[in-house]
Amino acid sequence: MATPWLRRLGRWCLLAGALAGAVPAAAATCPWPDWEAFRRTTISQDGRVIDASTPQQVTVSEGQAYGLFFALAANDRATFDRLLAWTENNLAQGDLAAHLPAWIWGRRSEGGQAGTWGVIDANPASDADLWIAYTLLEAGRLWNERRYTALGTLVARRVLREETAVLPGLGRTLLPGPVGFHPEPDLWRLNPSYVPLPVMRRLAAVLTEDSGWKALVDSSARLIVDTAPQGFSPDWAGYRKGRGFVADTQSRADGSYNAIRVYLWAGMMAPRDPLRTTVLQAFRPMADYVATRGHPPEHVDTQTGTFGPNAGNGGFSAALAPYLAALGQDAAAAAQVSRARTLAAQAPFGYYSQVLALFGLGHLAGHFRFEADGTLVPAWESTCPATR
Repeated sequence: MATPWLRRLGRWCLLAGALAGAVPAAAATCPWPDWEAFRRTTISQDGRVIDASTPQQVTVSEGQAYGLFFALAANDRATFDRLLAWTENNLAQGDLAAHLPAWIWGRRSEGGQAGTWGVIDANPASDADLWIAYTLLEAGRLWNERRYTALGTLVARRVLREETAVLPGLGRTLLPGPVGFHPEPDLWRLNPSYVPLPVMRRLAAVLTEDSGWKALVDSSARLIVDTAPQGFSPDWAGYRKGRGFVADTQSRADGSYNAIRVYLWAGMMAPRDPLRTTVLQAFRPMADYVATRGHPPEHVDTQTGTFGPNAGNGGFSAALAPYLAALGQDAAAAAQVSRARTLAAQAPFGYYSQVLALFGLGHLAGHFRFEADGTLVPAWESTCPATR
């Protein structure tokens, strides 16, 4: 059942045409143009999500993870299986149960391998790994496929074992990857955009045999809220023993292309999630900025609350729209949807902006939502049973 804000949003979207052809009230009975465009322009025939904006034509594990999620939300099992096979064969040494996927793959440019294609950086990225585990588990449930469930469980267990650590005073916490994020004995580097609470909640609900997942929900909530003292999320944050969260020296406390996802994930939280109000209120200054300026900032100094000179791109607007809608600011959300669509029409979105739009606009249009425990509810499950 649609939430009240989604029903309101559907009414003004239909009136304003802001979603450019998508019909929020009956999204499951209609095509998903954004997904179809992404599949056509960004996913290769063999299942590789390509960032064409980079000279190396790279694929990142995050892109494969997001592609899997969108394919599930669209009930596109053929594309899902191609994405999964490519990920396993090229990023996980042919065995996703035994190896977390490498972070980046593409055309190599250095050393004796220059000009060849393959893994460029083998260190896994935990946000991708979480989304892969989550999506496999939900695919197993929604498509009644035990193979997906088993593989998702194994990936999740490996994440817990290889990509988390118990931080003093914080508890078990997700690290951005297995290597490189513990630069000093009492310091860790963390990323608030890596821990979407619906994903963390679902893994905790499904994998009940390991209490580590419940601890990860708790530490993730603190990471999201406590690293935003001025109401803006940073791309990266430090955590120092005895001091707690501190500004990340490498990123200079900047909030930008990573952090935009924090507001996106917050906007997609279920109304009955017990942390939703706390998280939404933590970022009120971002909503105020957008209401005043008409666009999100590209860069924010999250320690001082000062802004760079440039506006965020259309993907930023697409990511902010669900957050504004969740606050009940329907007109502001509609304006950001319209801005995203206008900018996309002027210049086609690249990989990352496409992803932000698929999440943000897809959620607003009703293609998918999350329950309070993180359960994925795609529109096709309840509205289009004939498509199963």
